[in-house]
Amino acid sequence: MTKNKKTVVLGATSKPEKYAFKAISMLVQKGHSVIAIGQNAGEAAGVKIQTKAIPLKNIDTVTLYLNPASQRDYYNYIVEAQPKRVVFNPGTENPELYQLLELNGIQAEVACTLVLLATNQY
Repeated sequence: MTKNKKTVVLGATSKPEKYAFKAISMLVQKGHSVIAIGQNAGEAAGVKIQTKAIPLKNIDTVTLYLNPASQRDYYNYIVEAQPKRVVFNPGTENPELYQLLELNGIQAEVACTLVLLATNQY
C-alpha cells in the first residue's frame, strides 16, 4: 500500500484522451489526493478542475502538463507551495525551472507520472 501523496496536477483537463486526465484518474485510483488546476473548469475522475491558483499546503508532488512557456505563470506558485518534488512529464522539460526549484530545495524529476504510478515508483 502506497502512502497518500498529495499531488497538484498543473495543466489538468476534462478531456479523457489527454495525459493529464489519465494521470488524475490513476492518482485517484491509487489513493492519492489530487488538486487539479487547468485553463478550463470541469472534472477529471471526480476531481473538480480549478481555474485559478488556489492556496496550497502539505504538497508532496506537483506534476506538470504545461509547456515551458506556460509554466512561467506558475513559478512563484510552485515555489511557494514548497512541494517535495516537481515531476516534468514528457514535453514539459524546463532547465530554467529546474534551477529555480534547486535554489529553493525542491527536487526536479524528469519522468512520466503514468509510468511512475504503473511501476509503483511514485
